[in-house]
Amino acid sequence: MQAAPRKKNPPLVTGISPKEGPPGTRVTIRGENLGTSTKDVISVMICGVECVMSTEWKTSSKLIARTGPGKGKGDIIVKTQSSGQGSSNVGFRGYFVQTGPLQESAVWVSETQWVPPTMERSSMSTPLVIAQVDDPLGLSDEGNQGKFPEDELLELFPEGSGDTSLENFTPTWFLLENHHGTGFDDLKAGLAYLKRKSDQRSEGPKAFVKTNLNTIMECQHVLADVHCKLMADNTDTNNSSITDDLEKLLQSFYFFSRTQNKTNIKSDKSGYLHVCISDANKCADSLFQDVLGRKDSADATRNALHVLHRFKFLFYLPLNIERNIKKGDYDIVINDFARAKSLFGDTDVQVFKKMLDEVERRIKDFQDVLHDKLLLLPSNLSEQKRLIRFLVELEYAGDPAWDCLNNQQQWLIDLLMDCKTDYYTKDKTKYLEDGLYTTAEEIRVPTTQRHLFVKPGKQGSLTRSPDQTPAGWRFKTPQKVLYIEELTDIMAESFPDLWKLGHAYFSGTLIETNEKDKKIDTTKHSTFKKMTGEVVSLFSNLSRAVFMPESIESLPSKQREPFGDWSKSKHEMPPSWLPHCARYIRSCVSTLSSLDLPSDAQDVLSDLSYDMRTHCMVVLLKQAVSDIESLHSHEAWNVEVDDVNGGTTQLPVLFENIVNETVQHLHELVTLHGTKEAEIFSQRTVQKEVNYLCTSLLSAFTKCLQELAYDGDKFSPKEEDDDISEAEEVVPPLDKRLIIMLSNCNHVLNTVIYRVIENLEKHKYPETNKVFTEASKSFKQLDEKLFSAYIEEKSNPVVGPLEQNLYSGKYDFKQFVKPTGVRSYLKFALMGIIQVHAEVFSISPVLLSRVLCQVVENLTSELSRLFHCVHNFSNNGGLQARLEMLAFNDAIEIYKTEASSQHIQDVLNRLPSLRSEDRGLLEELLNKFKSNMKFQLMCFHSDSLVN
Repeated sequence: MQAAPRKKNPPLVTGISPKEGPPGTRVTIRGENLGTSTKDVISVMICGVECVMSTEWKTSSKLIARTGPGKGKGDIIVKTQSSGQGSSNVGFRGYFVQTGPLQESAVWVSETQWVPPTMERSSMSTPLVIAQVDDPLGLSDEGNQGKFPEDELLELFPEGSGDTSLENFTPTWFLLENHHGTGFDDLKAGLAYLKRKSDQRSEGPKAFVKTNLNTIMECQHVLADVHCKLMADNTDTNNSSITDDLEKLLQSFYFFSRTQNKTNIKSDKSGYLHVCISDANKCADSLFQDVLGRKDSADATRNALHVLHRFKFLFYLPLNIERNIKKGDYDIVINDFARAKSLFGDTDVQVFKKMLDEVERRIKDFQDVLHDKLLLLPSNLSEQKRLIRFLVELEYAGDPAWDCLNNQQQWLIDLLMDCKTDYYTKDKTKYLEDGLYTTAEEIRVPTTQRHLFVKPGKQGSLTRSPDQTPAGWRFKTPQKVLYIEELTDIMAESFPDLWKLGHAYFSGTLIETNEKDKKIDTTKHSTFKKMTGEVVSLFSNLSRAVFMPESIESLPSKQREPFGDWSKSKHEMPPSWLPHCARYIRSCVSTLSSLDLPSDAQDVLSDLSYDMRTHCMVVLLKQAVSDIESLHSHEAWNVEVDDVNGGTTQLPVLFENIVNETVQHLHELVTLHGTKEAEIFSQRTVQKEVNYLCTSLLSAFTKCLQELAYDGDKFSPKEEDDDISEAEEVVPPLDKRLIIMLSNCNHVLNTVIYRVIENLEKHKYPETNKVFTEASKSFKQLDEKLFSAYIEEKSNPVVGPLEQNLYSGKYDFKQFVKPTGVRSYLKFALMGIIQVHAEVFSISPVLLSRVLCQVVENLTSELSRLFHCVHNFSNNGGLQARLEMLAFNDAIEIYKTEASSQHIQDVLNRLPSLRSEDRGLLEELLNKFKSNMKFQLMCFHSDSLVN
């Protein structure tokens, strides 16, 4: 069951201009629901007078009319067929003015002539138009400062007026209006002046008689003589009157006529009189025939002029149509044509038919002009709707709206293909090979600058990698970027007009009409969906051909050919431009998706947006991996130490910056999705690829650290970095590179990687635990490798000479010489450990315990091996060995491990038992050693305090 149509609101008049005037005033009426056309307006009452015949409909909120002979203040009531009788919030005040004999008037003026009293019969030079009379009081209004408000006068005297020539003249109004600032004495003088004038006017007839008394007396005598002669002629000597003489004359004439006809004169006196009158009439006609003919001709001309004046609307319509078309007043043309058809459409008058045919011929030409203009593109939507409405109201043969839709769809397709051809051709030309602009105005940079690097010596300050931006980042904007910009602009600006026009066409809102025979052809709806789908698919394939050609490989080669083979482009687009292009495509897709497109077209756009986001994420992650792997070229070997992270170079900061910036960039560009966009990690294939790339992104730093540790001497800081001093430019030796990279790796493993994983989880990356596990595994393997290499590098100089120094001077543990102190080989070993301690402490105090424990363990292992090779110890030799092992044990107490403690204990167990008489000597020698090595061993004691 259909719902009853909602009734429109009644007309409401909210404004009128001007607000007052005499009959015939042209007023503009504004308001709401003032009709849908000229036919819809059936009544316009202004001050109680019907004015619909002079009303001109402009829009539903504007009417133009002429007021009738209404008097006083009244409402403006508009009545329409569609909305009924309305109301008014404003009023109009009508008043009358005296119209002179030669003044134009828009309404009928009574033919009664208004003769001013000053026009005397004796005045021969009285003008036809009386000039404005002076002030009746003979006063000047120079003393009045400002005019008295007319609105207040209207409130005081609703039916009055200050015009002395009108019927409703009110003296008080006149005084307030013209003399509200005049003093009382002046008003008294004005009253005396008015009385003198009145007396002069009343004495006017007497003065006239006195002046012309002789003429009047002569006229009286002449009239008396005429009267006497007339009375004398009434009777002659035979007492006959003038009528008797006339009767005799007529009888004679009749007698003559009857004699000619041989009839009896006295047989018919009435016939005799009739014949006389008829003959007299014929004689008069012959005398006045020319005069009467001219009169008839004048009457005919007057009637023709009257007809022309009465129907001048029709006769002037062809000319008015042409003029209004030139001025662009198409609404007036349509309204005039509709009015002419309603008035003269069924006429049988040939001249009207002829004029109507001429009007229709001009309207047909006008229709062709409008149709050609409708098909001329580009054009905005409002202009297209306006032209379609004009054509429909002019009853254009055909469907102008459907013609416009077909034309606009083909135009949009041609525009997209022309855009592709233009930029594809430019991309193939030779002049782009150098890739540089010649003028500053042509220089372009991507809207988002990716992968900023930290300059050495200024941690946290960001700058772009020099090798990433040749020629100072000034390069020509790639043709692919310009192509995508223009392609998306075309779709975002032109396609919505096509869709909105079609939607308005099929919803019936394109043309507001009350005619029931205007039905929408719903069979074209599927055709229109197909048309829009073709445009959307073309846009999608053109975009995919640039960045994702593999996604359209399933299409036949003939279908792919129009999209262009951009993979063969000579000018590779830098990845830094990809986010810029992705933003343009997503913005365009978002604009088109808001149009409530059909599901097929919406799916095409959604797939394009999703694939573009995925492609952008993959490319940027791969680029970030490449950037991280190339960080070794930015190592300045400037170690900065803090108490928390130990000593690190700027590489971990650069690594973390690249990762976080990439994640943040991808979050803004990819992971954030609109209302009609799919979540980027919704597909399992994307999740797997992202997990692999994230793992590669974190693990790539291990390659960089390893290359710097083992092959660091092959890399040096960039010459463009002016802040690097000559000392900083020297690449450290292998052992120092190993401990620096080990410190960097340890810092990343214990700190950076946790922050990075937390950032990934914050941005809802999938399966971050797997990424953390794999990345941690890579860094731990690198850590073990670097640690082993460093321990080997630092242990060899200490452990290697140990055996040779142990037997220096041909020392033999079987000899009987009493020990005098710790021998040099042990001091040399301790100095080696102190050297390692100093190097590690200066770079990364965090690694101090780990490194020295391993070095001590290696040293004690070697000592254990060497002492196990001694088969016999004398008492003094055993005491010497015990002294040295106890001194060494006390020195490296805080760095002993279970293994190193066991090695020392094994050596002590192999030595002869300590004799009681040797205990004092042993204690004395140990104290002597500690005293002599106090300064060297202080580093170990400070470490114990720290630990």
